[in-house]
Amino acid sequence: MTRFFALPLILLCALAACGGSNGGSAAEKAPDLMDVPEDASTLVVAGGCFWCVEKDFEARADVYEAVSGFAGGDKRDATYRDHEGHREAVEVYYDASQTSFAELIYFFLRTIDVTDAGGQFCDRGHAYTTAIYYKSEAERAAAEAAIAEAEKLLGKEIATRVEPLPFFVAAEDYHQDYYKSDEQILTRYGRLPKSEAYKRYRKGCGRDARVRAVWGDEAATH
Repeated sequence: MTRFFALPLILLCALAACGGSNGGSAAEKAPDLMDVPEDASTLVVAGGCFWCVEKDFEARADVYEAVSGFAGGDKRDATYRDHEGHREAVEVYYDASQTSFAELIYFFLRTIDVTDAGGQFCDRGHAYTTAIYYKSEAERAAAEAAIAEAEKLLGKEIATRVEPLPFFVAAEDYHQDYYKSDEQILTRYGRLPKSEAYKRYRKGCGRDARVRAVWGDEAATH
């Protein structure tokens, strides 16, 4: 699915990252998990642009790694160019001795617009809708409790879905750690590091401003 942008400022990111020359392939999926302990716990969430969700989680000291990818669909060989039916999602590896599934879900909800059923910010369509994926009944109950708490707090219907996780597919290498990569990419405004293109995209898309508008002092923005 292609990202759609409402503002000229973020058109450069459509060219630089979302539809750029880094074509990628299913064979280019090997996230670096060397520093992740074998006993690390995991969760999978969808919160719109997976670069943004990845950055939000990796800012936490209790998270080892976050991997951008796809979830919720039927394609086990999904790629960025072909992931119909999937949402952009992130698999989070975390230290269960320092945090919990419930705590991380509480945090996640405060990094997104939980009231938007049509996408997130300037990214529209099913691929950018939000979801919490569960692997056990305990996780399902924790996710549903977090949703109910958010509805009570905000006084609005929450659009974020709670769904079982059939499987997760990692995205191509060029999408991983996009927000901190120094790799130069071509945009309509010349060459920029991915990290700079990411910053312009996030600001131009209005992600943090909208999260603060929804959550106020509860917002978890960076």
